[in-house]
This record gives sequence, structure tokens and C-alpha cells, in this order.
Amino acid sequence: MNPSQDHRDERTDAVLDFGAEEFYDADDLEEVDYEVDAPSTAPAAAGAGAGQDGQARTEDPYVAGGQRLQKVLAHAGVGSRRVCEQLIAAGRVSVDGVRVTEPGVRVDPATQEIRVDGSRVLTDPDVITIMLHKPAGVVTTMEDPQGRPTVAEYAERYLTEHAEQLGGVEKAAALRLVHVGRLDADTEGLLLLSNDGELTHRLTHPSYEVAKTYVAVVKGRVGAGLPRRLRRGVELEDGPITADRAVVKDVSPDASIVEVTLHSGRNRIVRRMLAAVGHPVIRLSRTRLGPLTLGDLRPGAMRALTGAEVSALQQEVGL
Repeated sequence: MNPSQDHRDERTDAVLDFGAEEFYDADDLEEVDYEVDAPSTAPAAAGAGAGQDGQARTEDPYVAGGQRLQKVLAHAGVGSRRVCEQLIAAGRVSVDGVRVTEPGVRVDPATQEIRVDGSRVLTDPDVITIMLHKPAGVVTTMEDPQGRPTVAEYAERYLTEHAEQLGGVEKAAALRLVHVGRLDADTEGLLLLSNDGELTHRLTHPSYEVAKTYVAVVKGRVGAGLPRRLRRGVELEDGPITADRAVVKDVSPDASIVEVTLHSGRNRIVRRMLAAVGHPVIRLSRTRLGPLTLGDLRPGAMRALTGAEVSALQQEVGL
């Protein structure tokens, strides 16, 4: 084998082995500020306020034997107890649509809807959402008659490994995490598992489609004009499809890396799109879902979303 052939093979291997590396550039990231800047306002009298639909509410959200509202907010990660008291006093917190201005109000975090500045706060500790780096070959179903590995096995493993933090083995066993959307068996990358019904519904409903970013290793040397062609649109058998953004990340004689961002949730859409322009996919990974990024999470690894990540997802789908 001659030196030029060795160089070509090394180059191709480098393109094919993209691991868990990030394939978006620093200047592609959105700057999102999750800091709570609570004004220092003196407590006012509690009373009826405006609900999320703008209508006045007179119902009393107080629950006998419940937890103090500022404690619930602090445990949910909104801020320190002092900051949460300031948020309540400023009239920025509502419980079941009633604006509350007294920190001492007792509430039930498992059954009542609590919002800060109109955004839902997850206060039920049994509601969890985790990120899985789905490996290739794992089926995105809760069971598979063919006996292939499924994402349900990862959900069960997470609950077992975190049973103590979730309140004990029995409580963890009673929880059920389901996949949010799908990745085909050959596609790896970012997949959410959750028991948050409303968030799951909105993330999977066509009217709330969020942007998804994929990194694809494709056959052949990609030309400089490919990104423009993907953004202009490609005609498929089930209708045209356009990319929001497309970037060529690397090329070699035999394979190239292309990053594609789009909102469509159509079946195998990235694979079909790239095949239609003459570059069939060799390997495909989803690296971003809305405001979430895969980061350095390795294939098969899982982690719970942070409070800031959940808040960002909720804002993405209008919760």
C-alpha cells in the first residue's frame, strides 16, 4: 500500500469515528439566561389574581397539611427560599391559576399546578425526564417481539440504579418512563425518557415540532453546494423537505460528515433526504433536540435533565 493510500485510509477512519464529540460550533449555540432576578418587594396581602387565560380567579389554593409554597419552589430548583419568597411577594407565582402573594400559603406539590411568570414549575418529585444516548441497534419501543434490545430496558435500569434518590425500591418500581418520540434502530443519539405526560405530548405533537440536529456520516465526497441544496429543499415520495441549517463538517474521498438541523418528524427523514441527494447515510446520530445537547454523554449512558433544561423545553413548547 502506498503512502497516499495510507493517508486516505487514516482520513476516512477519522471521519467515520465521531464518537460523542459535539458537531456544532460555539457560535451556533443560543445564549439562554436561566437566572431568576427576583425583585426585593415587601409582601402584600394574599388575594385573587389573574389565571393563565387572563381571567380573574377567586378560588383559594390553600391545602391543609400541605407544604409551604416557598419551600416547594426552592426544592424544585427555582432559587433559594429567600428568592422564592420575593417571587411570591412580587405576585409572580400562581397556584392553579390563582396569583399568590403570601409565602406562607400551603400547597400540594403533587397535585397542584404552580407557575412562575407563567412558566410551569415541576414540583412533583415523581415526575422525571432523563436523557439517554441511545446506541445503534436499540429499538425505540417498550417491548420487541423479536427480542431486540429496547429503550425500555434502559428506563428500567435507570429507575433501579436511582431507586434511593427516587424514594426507595418500591416507589421507583411503580414509576414508568416512556420514550419521547422515536429514533430508528440504526440511529443513535439523544432520546428522552419521561413520565411527564404533558411535556411528552407537546414534544411529539406535530404542531409543536422542535428543531432537531443530526450528524451524519455519508458516502462519498460532499460538494460545497450541498448545504444550499438541502436548505432549498429536496423532493421525496411523501412531499418536499427542507433543512433549517446544513453544514459540511468534514470530507474525505470515501466519506463525509454533514450536520443537518430540521423541524420535521417524518419517518427516517434525514436518511431519505441525504440519499435523495446522492449521499446515503453510513452512520447517523441526533446530537440536539430543541435547547438540549448530547454533550459528552457516551452511548448507553443516561442522566436526569436539570431544572434549567426542563424549563427551556417547556418554553420551547409553550408550557
